[in-house]
Amino acid sequence: MMAGMSVATTQTAHAAVATTDFSNLVQQVTPGVARVNVTKTVSEAELAQAQTAELLRQFFGDRLRIPNRAATPAIEHAYGTAFFITPNGYMLTNHHVVEGADKITVTLNDRTELDATLVGSDERSDVAVLKVAGNQLPALPIGDSNSIKVGEPVLAIGSPFGFDYSASAGIVSAKSRSFSRETSVPFIQTDVALNPGNSGGPLFNQRGEVIGINSRIFSGTGGYMGLSFSIPIDAAMDIYEQLKTNGKVMRAYLGVYPQDIDRNLAEVYKLARPQGALLTRVSPDSPAHKAGLKSGDIILQYNNSNIMRASDLLNLINRAKPNEKFRAQIQRDGKRFTVSGTLSQAPSDVQAQGQNQQDNEVRLGLRLRNLTPDEQVELATDGKTGVLVTAVEPTGLAARSGILAGDVITNLHQKPIREAADVADAISSLPKKGVVTIEIMRQGIPAIIGLRIDKS
Repeated sequence: MMAGMSVATTQTAHAAVATTDFSNLVQQVTPGVARVNVTKTVSEAELAQAQTAELLRQFFGDRLRIPNRAATPAIEHAYGTAFFITPNGYMLTNHHVVEGADKITVTLNDRTELDATLVGSDERSDVAVLKVAGNQLPALPIGDSNSIKVGEPVLAIGSPFGFDYSASAGIVSAKSRSFSRETSVPFIQTDVALNPGNSGGPLFNQRGEVIGINSRIFSGTGGYMGLSFSIPIDAAMDIYEQLKTNGKVMRAYLGVYPQDIDRNLAEVYKLARPQGALLTRVSPDSPAHKAGLKSGDIILQYNNSNIMRASDLLNLINRAKPNEKFRAQIQRDGKRFTVSGTLSQAPSDVQAQGQNQQDNEVRLGLRLRNLTPDEQVELATDGKTGVLVTAVEPTGLAARSGILAGDVITNLHQKPIREAADVADAISSLPKKGVVTIEIMRQGIPAIIGLRIDKS
């Protein structure tokens, strides 16, 4: 009986989407959408490695690679989607679409091709800002991603597999999807059919307002399998303002490790229902610690917003600015009270490269950040200091040597690594050819990896 009800409900939902006529909307908004064309120079070794890594990529913006075996380096062509947000030429797309680009152009729906400048790009949110010359360009209306509802019909326009201005529709499947603490946005989940090339394109509501930037899919094949994820436009516009004004994104830091509360924990903590964010750890000397928060506290409200799950708290912190005040209603030992404090600035990611690096020097292909005091305990670095690998480029030397995101580098080429700047110094002293060692901690287990270098 229950299964029959579920099928009927699903059929009704699909029928509702099928009867939604987006034809007028598509004509209205298409001029504000553009194809992004990216050109990048890569070596033949990078090209071969990237073609293998492509099979595992979850993000869009996949590269169509055209090898030139008669000469190196080769030329890599990438594509994606972008859209206008201001009449004077500012556009939004995904970081991974334009990452490493030597040249970016955008093609409008009337086939006009314009050179684009990268204003700024933020890897953690996967948002990038482009600028083209011009005035009275077809900027799209910006909606309110906080007001969307699960089940609401939505429309996407992009260039899947290079097929320009393809429209696909579906419904909002879920809100506030988070994948890891290294991801700083709460994704909108939809069942809109998205494929490589849709990256960076707009997600519209029924009023033709942009409510998201299409960013990623979950797929075992590289193509659409029913789960698509978009960056809420509210978060993207905040990133846009920071990149436009400062050229970088400043994030706030509270210093807590929250988890969801299930039915059993709700009973243990005498909650009427599963709600709140249970703090499993509070970092020493963090804003949370200074405010009096402790491990085992449950945050029920944060700045007057109810916290139903851990992602609600993380999303609010990610949208906050350093030095902002906060007030949190917590429950401790069955009693409720309020604490307050001031957020600090979160540790920043940096590129792993040598000082005064030139094109012919070693590029590990890593993004790093310093460990927080609590992470040194959590990652079990056995008393050693180190830096956290937050991202690994699939074509870099580090990827070919087996370095993974989440590893903690403690020593490089017999040089102790205490902070990200030490990595840059160590890279500058590497030989042109040969094998050097990298000492790491992976899930609390020490390991030594050989890094083969060939700068010729």
